Amino acid sequence: MDIELREVKTRKDLKRFIYLPEKIHADHPNWVHPIYMDEWNYFNPKKNEAFSYCDTVLLLAYQGKKVAGRIMGIINSRYNEYKNEKTARFGYLETGEDEEVVRTLLSRLEDWAREKGMTKMVGPYGFSDQDPEGFLIEGFENRATIATYYNFEWMLKFVEKLGYTKDVDYYVYKLDVPKEVPEIYKKVYERAIRKGNFEVLEFKKRKEVKPWVVPILSLMNECYMDSNIYGYTPLSEKEMKDLAARYLPVLDPRFVKAVLVDGEVASFIVGIPDMTEGIQKARGRLFPFGFLKVLRAAKKTKQLDLLLGAIKEKYRGRGLDAIMGIKMIISAQEAGMEFMDTHHELEENVRVRAEMERLGGKIYKIYRVFKKTL
Repeated sequence: MDIELREVKTRKDLKRFIYLPEKIHADHPNWVHPIYMDEWNYFNPKKNEAFSYCDTVLLLAYQGKKVAGRIMGIINSRYNEYKNEKTARFGYLETGEDEEVVRTLLSRLEDWAREKGMTKMVGPYGFSDQDPEGFLIEGFENRATIATYYNFEWMLKFVEKLGYTKDVDYYVYKLDVPKEVPEIYKKVYERAIRKGNFEVLEFKKRKEVKPWVVPILSLMNECYMDSNIYGYTPLSEKEMKDLAARYLPVLDPRFVKAVLVDGEVASFIVGIPDMTEGIQKARGRLFPFGFLKVLRAAKKTKQLDLLLGAIKEKYRGRGLDAIMGIKMIISAQEAGMEFMDTHHELEENVRVRAEMERLGGKIYKIYRVFKKTL
């Protein structure tokens, strides 16, 4: 059947774009619905500031009257100017098992990118590395987490046949929450506390976290830019607040840790209880009663998902990682957690990966961002 591509122009089109994946993944047990309230905000140029500095296009593929696929194209001008690149991104690619639909969507997006003067396409990738990134290439037996893709295995073959190759891989480790804090961590922790002018910041209520959102995410901006994190684009203050607004409603303040030096945030780590089982049961709809299923899942889960972390460069090597690690382990123990998902670790970040392995972590998922010269 012929494939017709239509650009998303109306609210009705956007609704089809947003809800298509739950039809495609209807019998896919490890796929997790997005939280649709967030999706509507994310794809709304009036609410997502990233649209103001990015060229974008959203496409739907039709076979007759049926929507057969979708894709989003992004040219992040802020990132390209900083990196002196001409790179476009594809993301949110969803289709049934139909190679021709995948080819048609990606080919049209490549033409769009060339028309805009781009010389390279990467993906899947969103506006920034705070969005889902990379196709899952290993670990399909494990359920997706709240901030990751979950694709069919055949998608990789279709994309590679179109000339896409590996750009970067992300490794995800699964760590057992130890019954006792490792002795080496205790020693490093005690030495760091004794020698450093460090104040540990912990929280009991979400409202206590809010005043620290901008200082914490400002440190993320500083550290991720200094470390040249792949694909990272600095966030404006509004984007920081928008990012916080996406996660604060489901954030457990027990799993937000920061270390201060003279009142300044020197390091932080953020985790969140795995609530994907509840999101699945709620089908991504928080209202009228879906949020209860999500909260119930967060309370009974045995898995803690790590999301973000950073240490100010001048304080690295002074034990702040041990301080935050011990505090997070203690909170995880008290909450009855048994495992931690480390989220994405770049393959080239050998220092962090070595630490994960030293702590007994096992790689259980790998995500890949693909690239193609246009």
